[in-house]
Amino acid sequence: MEYLYSNRLPQLLADLDRFIQDVLKPLEQVDDNQRFFDHRREYARTDWERDGQPREDWEALLSRAKDLAREAGFLALALPGEFGGGDGSNLEMAVIREHLAAKGIGLHSDLQNEHCIVGNFPTTLAFRDFGSPAQREAFIPGSVDGRVAVAFGLTEPEHGSDATWLETRAEAQEREGEAGWLLNGEKMWTTGAHSASHILIFARTSGDQGSARGISCFVMPSDAPGFQIEEWLWTFNMPTDHPRVSLTNVWLPASAVLGELDLGLAIAQHFVHENRIRQAASSLGTARYCIEESVRYARERHTFGKPLASNQSIQFRLAELHGEHQALKALTLQTAWEMDQMNKREVASRLSDTVAICNYRANRLACQAADEAIQIHGAMGYSRYKQFEHHYRHHRRYRITEGSDEIQLRKIAGHLFGYIRSP
Repeated sequence: MEYLYSNRLPQLLADLDRFIQDVLKPLEQVDDNQRFFDHRREYARTDWERDGQPREDWEALLSRAKDLAREAGFLALALPGEFGGGDGSNLEMAVIREHLAAKGIGLHSDLQNEHCIVGNFPTTLAFRDFGSPAQREAFIPGSVDGRVAVAFGLTEPEHGSDATWLETRAEAQEREGEAGWLLNGEKMWTTGAHSASHILIFARTSGDQGSARGISCFVMPSDAPGFQIEEWLWTFNMPTDHPRVSLTNVWLPASAVLGELDLGLAIAQHFVHENRIRQAASSLGTARYCIEESVRYARERHTFGKPLASNQSIQFRLAELHGEHQALKALTLQTAWEMDQMNKREVASRLSDTVAICNYRANRLACQAADEAIQIHGAMGYSRYKQFEHHYRHHRRYRITEGSDEIQLRKIAGHLFGYIRSP
C-alpha cells in the first residue's frame, strides 16, 4: 500500500516513534504511572468511591501527554492549517491510528478513553462548518488548545440508533425580551460530561417522530441551570465517563442553536465516515498487536517438549487472523485514500457502504484476535497481566458505538440490494 502514502508519512511515523520512546515512555515510568497500564490499570484508573468515574490523577496524566503532543506538533495533525493543524488526510490518520494501536496501550494511545496523541477534533470541525461567526470565535481556538471540551448528547434512554425518534423537546420561549428555547428531556451515554465545558444537545423543535427534519442542535454550557447528571453508567471496561443526564426547563438563548434550525442531524452525521474509518484503523492496530504478541509467545512457549508454534492448530488460527488483518488493512487504507479524493457529500453517497464494511469487519477482528490471544496464552492470557482482556472489553464496545454491527450491515445491504442508490 506504500504507493498511496504521502511523502511525509514515513517521516511522521518515525517522528512519532521517537517522541513515544524519548518523551512518553519515561513519563510512564515515573511516580508509579505504570499502575495505569499494568495489571492494576482498571483499579488505578477508577475512583470507585466517586461512582466509578475516572480518577483525577489518571486524567491529569492523559492531559499531560496531550499537552506534550500538542507542543511537539502531533496532537492537531488532522486539523486544517488555519487552526494550527497539519492538514492531515484521512489516509494519514488511518495509517497513524493503526500504527499507534499496534503498540498496545500506553500514553501514546489508550482507546478506552479515546485518548491518542494524534487527536480527532470532530466538534472543532462542526463549529467550523456549522457555527456562526461568534460560535467559531468562541469555540474553535479553545477546543484546539484544550480550554474548551464539548461532549455529545444525542442518545436517549429509550432511543439509540433510532435518533429521529428522540423525545427531548425544545420549545420557543422568550426571557426578559430575549428569544430562546426551553429544553426538557433525558440523554444517555453522554460521554465526557464530567469534564465538558459544553454539551451538544439534540432536541426536536418541530415535525413528527421519525422525521429527520425538525431536530436541532444546541450548544449548552455544562453548568446550565436545570441540567443534571442522574447516574454514572458502569460498563464492561471501567472507569466510566458515560452518564445518564436530565434537562428540566433548561433555557438557552437563540444564539445557542448550532447550524440551521430543524436540520441538526446533519451535525450528528457530519464526521461519521471519518470517525468510522479511523475507528476501523484503530481496531486493525489492536488486532495486529494481539496477533504479533501471540506469534511471539507461541515461538517462545514450549509444551510437551516442543514450541507451541509447531502445532498447526496454533499456526492456522493465527494465519487466518493475519490474512484477515492484511486484507482489511488494504481495503481500509484504500477507502481512506478514496475519501481524500471526494467531498463529504460524495463520500456519503459513494463510499458509505465501503466504510461500513471496514468498520464492521475491523471491530469484529479486534475482538476475535483478542479472544484468540487469550486462548493461546492460556491462564496468563486470561489474567490482567496481559492486555488482551482489556482490548477485548474495549473493542466489544466499538461494535455498538459509532454505529452498531447491525447498523453497518444495514448500510452495506442497502447498497447491495439497491435500497440505497449510489450515483
